[in-house]
Amino acid sequence: MHPNPIFHTETLDRNIAFARERAFGVLAVNGEDGPMMSHIPFLIDEQGAQLDLHLVRSNPIARALKAPMQAKIAVSGADGYISPDWYEVPDQVPTWNYVAVHITGSLEMLPHDQMRDMLDRQSKHFEDQLLPKAPWKTDKMTPDVLDKMMRQIVPCRMTIDAVDGTWKLNQNKLDEVRLRASDYVDAYGIGQETRILAALMRGA
Repeated sequence: MHPNPIFHTETLDRNIAFARERAFGVLAVNGEDGPMMSHIPFLIDEQGAQLDLHLVRSNPIARALKAPMQAKIAVSGADGYISPDWYEVPDQVPTWNYVAVHITGSLEMLPHDQMRDMLDRQSKHFEDQLLPKAPWKTDKMTPDVLDKMMRQIVPCRMTIDAVDGTWKLNQNKLDEVRLRASDYVDAYGIGQETRILAALMRGA
């Protein structure tokens, strides 16, 4: 996360909304032998107070989660390289623009009988984005097969303590310079989702 405060001016609501829509990130905890990380989908409740996720039972984080522990989830959005030439002003250097939100809180394992409800809520969240496709539901599965698969995953919940978002979109440049660079990002950008990044730069 870039330390410049000019890139940390978005509201808590917008940071939560971004993370809720993205719904995928890197979970990190401190282990006995160093950091442990896992890429996970998640759900954030309407109040922005809790985050639900599940882990494969054999995941090292799941094995270490014998009691609540501090954790962080990094959620990345659009990003891309910015060439100094695109500003069309002298004495500039390359940089990388991006959006990222870090969620910090206490992670705990939930009783396993809550796994089915969590799986149903998660699948509904993503399946609803595929409408008018008929949504997939767990009741489409053979009960014995579903039960076997459910025993391999564990439900977890993070109580959210802090949210920090970095929206590094050239806010430190003059508007005309930032907008000019956004046009080049749109046309020639290198990185993920550069057209989305260009639109975010224009609105910064």
